[in-house]
Amino acid sequence: MAEEEDFSSLPLPERFTHKNWKVRKEGYEAAAKEFDKAQDESDPTVQEFIRDAGLWKGAVADSNVAAQQEALACLCSFLQIAGHQGCTRTRGSTVGPIAEKALPSTRPAAKQKALEALMLYIELDRPDPVIEELLPSLSHKTPKVITATLSSLIAIYHAFGCKTVEPKPVLKLLPKVYGHADKNVRAEAQNLTVEFYRWLKDAMKPLFWNELKPVQQQDLEKLFEKVKEEPPPKQERLLRSQQAAAAPAGGNADAAEDQGDDEPVEIDLEPEYEAVDVMPKIPKDLQERLASAKWKDRKEALDDLLKAISQPLIKEGPFDDILRSLAKAMKDANIMVVITAANCVEAFAKGLRKSFAKYRTIVMAPMLDRLKEKKQTVTDAIGAALDAVFMTTSLSDCLSEILEFMAHKNPLVKLEATKFLIRCLKTTREAPDAGEVKSISEISTKLLADSQETQRTAGAEVLGTLWKIMGDRSMQPHLEGLDDIRKTKVKEACDAAEVKAKYKPKSAAPAPKAPTAGVKKAPPGKKPAPKKTPAPAAASAPVA
Repeated sequence: MAEEEDFSSLPLPERFTHKNWKVRKEGYEAAAKEFDKAQDESDPTVQEFIRDAGLWKGAVADSNVAAQQEALACLCSFLQIAGHQGCTRTRGSTVGPIAEKALPSTRPAAKQKALEALMLYIELDRPDPVIEELLPSLSHKTPKVITATLSSLIAIYHAFGCKTVEPKPVLKLLPKVYGHADKNVRAEAQNLTVEFYRWLKDAMKPLFWNELKPVQQQDLEKLFEKVKEEPPPKQERLLRSQQAAAAPAGGNADAAEDQGDDEPVEIDLEPEYEAVDVMPKIPKDLQERLASAKWKDRKEALDDLLKAISQPLIKEGPFDDILRSLAKAMKDANIMVVITAANCVEAFAKGLRKSFAKYRTIVMAPMLDRLKEKKQTVTDAIGAALDAVFMTTSLSDCLSEILEFMAHKNPLVKLEATKFLIRCLKTTREAPDAGEVKSISEISTKLLADSQETQRTAGAEVLGTLWKIMGDRSMQPHLEGLDDIRKTKVKEACDAAEVKAKYKPKSAAPAPKAPTAGVKKAPPGKKPAPKKTPAPAAASAPVA
């Protein structure tokens, strides 16, 4: 019997593309050993496989399952040492074939290595390119490819979370997957939806929910009930950029904990719209009609304006004069004009979004001043407009004006301004600074002694909401002067408040590094034993 030919002397690239699967398999194994021995990405073997990224395309889709398994293990070894450059140069050649040929593998070890390769591609750079390469596989003609891709997406979102990995592109495709004829595809789509619910709750529904069948909605609602009882999810795996940012704060484990704080994850789930140029649609004689002595003419002019600007996304334009006219309309004697003007401000704020911030100073004070109106319809319209304006700015931008109107001589203005501040505190994602906390606490404490019960209740709710954001330590100095009855009322408001911001005290400055001469570096993943050196003076606690 003839001895088998020895191919070990062939260059690795030739062995990767050899027609004999055993040669390819041995080539993958040999390359993995080289990558594991390499010190960094400048290693000649590593650089060779970075330059010739096409070698990986055939390797990860190797027709022999035994060889493919070794190829996937080899790719993981390569990515560990090749870093960002190796990731960005090769992922365009590998992610698609991995989804089509490796994730559906019947070999558990191959599937595990395929998934790990995807995780590394995300970890080394960013998730978007990997998700973009995976999405076409959700339309594959083979059901097991779709099922395997859905399973990989579940693992990705579970590990990195919806704050790190953008969920919108996948959410939009869910209805199509739910309509697949294969029951395994539909079942895995259901599992992915539950994973999304862990992170997003009901905020995800506008993107796809109404396109599902009622029975599918009912089945999902039952599964969601179980999720509601679980603690908030935490990011389990960090991008390298997140690891680098977390390193000074105490390493990856601590950072992973930070990623999973109980505060809600801020994710933009708004549908994507194209900005509309509304200027051509706005009546050319708008200003002339708004100056009419007849209230019906003014109202009709505002109705036409509202119709023109009612767009999900408005293209920026020269709206200064129009906003000044809307601010002036807040003083109109006719409440129908005031309500429609408020509706226009709301539409502008929602359409322009952050671009509206520059107009805030024009409209906010006139709207707050008109809150003296006793008609609830007027108050509701102005309140909705104020909320929309606030969403385009920040608490710091609006606070001084709100506090000014909370001290207004008119009780209605004072009450509605206080209610507006409560809504701002509940929706802001940035905790107020120490000076702002002091200002809010002082004026709210005065409200607790007001002669009207509604004012006292509103003042307690402001303090309670602020307490929920800032925590016990920061708020204690501002609550010390309260009697037990008032403090109990504030505490009840705190317990009931739902907020999106959480104050995090700044960490104490890290101790200066000791001289490193002659000291060996600790192995990765292990912390060196702490040295018994005098600790620096502790930083003083933040004063609220």
